[in-house]
Amino acid sequence: MKKVADILSRKGKNITQVSADTSVLDALKIMADQNIGSVVIVEGGQYLGILTERDYSRKVILKGKSSTDTKVEEIMSSDIPRITPSDTVEYCMQLMSDKNIRYLPVFDTETLSGIISINDVVKETILAQQETITQLKDYLHSSM
Repeated sequence: MKKVADILSRKGKNITQVSADTSVLDALKIMADQNIGSVVIVEGGQYLGILTERDYSRKVILKGKSSTDTKVEEIMSSDIPRITPSDTVEYCMQLMSDKNIRYLPVFDTETLSGIISINDVVKETILAQQETITQLKDYLHSSM
């Protein structure tokens, strides 16, 4: 059974962080430059929340706010469930589905150690299925 640690070892533990007083526009520029859909909000080394493209569209665009005048702390999501490296990929998929979210922060005790996306979970699931198919093919060929 695949774990969150497997995802992090494959993709790396890079975490793009911004401070709470960063403008939404600056955060969006960082996300665009790095081709990512979220940034983590950290202040004084403490995790505060996550800002996603969905937060932007629902809490800035639809409410007529200004991207330059709004700070990320005003629209970030701070109630996203935390996961650990030992959690299973299946658990993460279920959690994301139940909560209708696309990103999960990964904590090793109290330390933020990564972020996984629904895309990461789907890729890991596909890789696991491909491994199973390969093993079954090898088994069938060896028994002939």
